[in-house]
Amino acid sequence: MAKNFTSREKDYSQWYNELVVKADLADHSAVRGCMVIKPYGYASWEKMQAQLDKMFKETGHQNAYFPLFVPKSLFEAEEKNAEGFAKECAVVTHYRLKTDPENPAKLIVDPNAKLEEELIVRPTSEAIIWNTYKGWIQSYRDLPILVNQWANVVRWEMRTRLFLRTAEFLWQEGHTAHATKTEAIEETEKMLDVYAEFAETYMAMPVLKGIKTASERFAGADETYCIEALMQDGKALQAGTSHFLGQNFAKAFDVKYATKEGKQEHVWATSWGVSTRLMGGLIMTHSDDDGLVLPPNLAPIQVAIVPIYKGEEQLAQISEQVAVIKTELEAKGISVKYDDRDTHKPGFKFAEYEFKGVPVRLAIGPRDMENGTIEVARRDTKEKEILQQQDIAGKIEHLLENIQNNLFQKAIDFREDLTNKADNWEEFKNLIENKTGFVEAHWDGTAETEEKIKQETKATIRCIPLNNKLEEGKCVYSGNPSTQRVVFAKSY
Repeated sequence: MAKNFTSREKDYSQWYNELVVKADLADHSAVRGCMVIKPYGYASWEKMQAQLDKMFKETGHQNAYFPLFVPKSLFEAEEKNAEGFAKECAVVTHYRLKTDPENPAKLIVDPNAKLEEELIVRPTSEAIIWNTYKGWIQSYRDLPILVNQWANVVRWEMRTRLFLRTAEFLWQEGHTAHATKTEAIEETEKMLDVYAEFAETYMAMPVLKGIKTASERFAGADETYCIEALMQDGKALQAGTSHFLGQNFAKAFDVKYATKEGKQEHVWATSWGVSTRLMGGLIMTHSDDDGLVLPPNLAPIQVAIVPIYKGEEQLAQISEQVAVIKTELEAKGISVKYDDRDTHKPGFKFAEYEFKGVPVRLAIGPRDMENGTIEVARRDTKEKEILQQQDIAGKIEHLLENIQNNLFQKAIDFREDLTNKADNWEEFKNLIENKTGFVEAHWDGTAETEEKIKQETKATIRCIPLNNKLEEGKCVYSGNPSTQRVVFAKSY
């Protein structure tokens, strides 16, 4: 299946684009900048959803749903948020079409169906949610509100790429309300930890936890926390964000609560989200020139079983034995596909499951039936071995854990190899241009210097790491004093 497949070294961007389409994860649609997520890709997203949803609920959150449309007046209420997203907004101005009198086969906008107030197609939901919270919150007894929603949003991106940046994408967005600043900050940090745990434990993707600079902060937030991952081309991917919103939205929508003492106070807020961009991160962190490499914890198919046979009688005998093995594997919660199609040869099936990143492939033929053995191939290292069928489910369960751990360790080693320190401007430019990856360097803390570095190298400050080590130094660009290193990289 990998025939005529571009290599990562030749053209990483083309490799990614081809892989997403040829591995049946997603496709381009008739709508500019929007994608169709195909069943195989959506199955991985569903696994992500299920695990994240479980983690959210374990931390006390509940799911709700809010409208896709936001009245323009509500959207404008929080000025920084409105200004930050204004250039990406899709706007609904009319509610009806009619037939063109000059061409009955053509539809035109009915000029008599103009909306009294224009509607913004949500780029994010703070405005509509905080307008709603105003009716939910009167007293300290109503707090905290811990709500999440799974939804789609629209941001009118000019340059799009499947999963990584599309005009419409799927995500979850948490929106919480608290009585105190301390509680809100604790919530913000807690959800960042949830995201980091998910990325590392399930995606096998190591991340840096940190805080964004003021210029990279979410519009309307007092502080933005983030997790940053490093892709195989040395570029960073912002994999998730958690925002401390302070009282900005509470003040914009006049959301107050009565304290125990009877005083009126504005509520404190957070919001946090991850999106189908995680699918892009999953693909780029592990995959290779032979196709997808998926960590077992998120693979739609964890084990594929391919029979090798001649004639229907042999297939029937093998299928009977495979049914036993499949049942044992599924009893351990392992997803299994038995591919007994007679329209494709075993070699084609082997190549297909390798390209689609299935972590483990089992092959069983007449000789295996006689010897009580089975061939086991792992996708991450391409290693094969012959194992006894006895307790094969336990062996495969252990192998899947090994593959998951191996992928994570490999990604950690890669990140460490591409993380370097720069102490002067020439060193910094050389690392960014020639080695790429994360560059730890001193910065003088000014937006002016940050912007000049971005203009000259296309590198941005990905984060100021949490619990960052303080050290005296000089900014690599301006030479002005600095008290800590921050993490720079080119990014998606």
